[in-house]
Amino acid sequence: LITLGTQLLGLQVIFGQTSDLRGWTHTDLIVLVGIHLFVGGLLGLVIRPSMQALMEGIRLGTFDFVLTKPVDSQLYASVQTVAPQSTTDMLFGLGVVILGMTRLDTGLSIGAVLLFVVVLLAGVAIIYSFMLILSTMAFWFVRLDNVLVIFQTMFGNAGSWPITIYPGWLRTTLTFFVPVAFAVTIPAESLTGRLDGMTVVGTLALAVAFLAGARALWRYALRHYTGASA
Repeated sequence: LITLGTQLLGLQVIFGQTSDLRGWTHTDLIVLVGIHLFVGGLLGLVIRPSMQALMEGIRLGTFDFVLTKPVDSQLYASVQTVAPQSTTDMLFGLGVVILGMTRLDTGLSIGAVLLFVVVLLAGVAIIYSFMLILSTMAFWFVRLDNVLVIFQTMFGNAGSWPITIYPGWLRTTLTFFVPVAFAVTIPAESLTGRLDGMTVVGTLALAVAFLAGARALWRYALRHYTGASA
C-alpha cells in the first residue's frame, strides 16, 4: 500500500504540472503502474525467491539434492520456493490496471486483452530467462546475491516508468541489457493502443531467444558441475 500510494502520489505531482509525459497521459501511467506492481508480485511469488534459493544451494552444496529429484532440474530449481505474500502485489496491481482501463477513452476488445496476455507472458519469460542466466553464473562465481538485488532495484525504480521517457542510451539498456521494458512498458502499450505489429513480433522472438539461451547455459553449467559431494 505504501509503495502503490507513493507511486500514485508521484504521478499526481507530475501531472499537476503537465498533461502529457512523452505521449503518456495520467491514466496511461496508472495502467502502467498497475502492470508494474502485478509483474513485480509475480516475480516475487516464485521466480525471485527460487533464484535466490538456487544460488544459495550451489554455494552451500545443497543443490545436489535438486539433481536427485525425478524432474527436470531447471524446472524444479525455478519453482522450488514460493512466497505467497507476493499475491498481495498481484491483486493490487490487477485492481489498479482495471481502474485505469475504466478511465481510458479507448474501448477494450477481446483481441486487445488477448494481445496483452501474450506480450505480458512473453515479457515475464524474458525476465525469468534473464534472472536464470544471472543465477546460473553462481556455478562459476562464489556469491552473486547482490546481482539480483541490483536487478530488483532497476526493475523497481526504472521499470515503474515507460522507457520512452528516458534518453536513448538508457532506453537501449532497459530494452536489451536489462530487459525491463518487455515486462512493463510493452504490455502497457498494448492496453493503451500504442503497440505495433513489429514490436509484438520482436517481443515474441526475443522471448524465444532468451528462453533458448537460458536453457543452453543451464545445460552447459550442469555438464561442468562436479557437485559438492563429488
